[in-house]
Amino acid sequence: MIEDIGRQVAIFGALADPTRLKLVRLLCRQSDPDALCVNALAALLGVTQSAVSQHLRVLKGIGLVKGERQGYHMHYFINQDMLGECRRLTSTALSMESAGGQETFPGPCQQGKGPEYADG
Repeated sequence: MIEDIGRQVAIFGALADPTRLKLVRLLCRQSDPDALCVNALAALLGVTQSAVSQHLRVLKGIGLVKGERQGYHMHYFINQDMLGECRRLTSTALSMESAGGQETFPGPCQQGKGPEYADG
């Protein structure tokens, strides 16, 4: 569970940037033979090539994006295996149940029962 939380934080952190989220959505619509290079991605997103490179570095760091050299250019596409793992980790993070299937939060707050319940 602790490992999952660390991976969830990395995924949410990487996707928290609007440009990276747009980049992922754009790459999700591409198939492997139609992978895009940095120049094409920059033009489609309306940002600089260096900005795309930096965003790709973060996405590659969590394993969500892969690159493949084709001629003089690197072409990028979504790692489908990691995309499935991201979906699973996101679903788990937003679940109301713990890993064991039982709720982990205490009952209703009790006013005046001690310092742990004090406001402020």
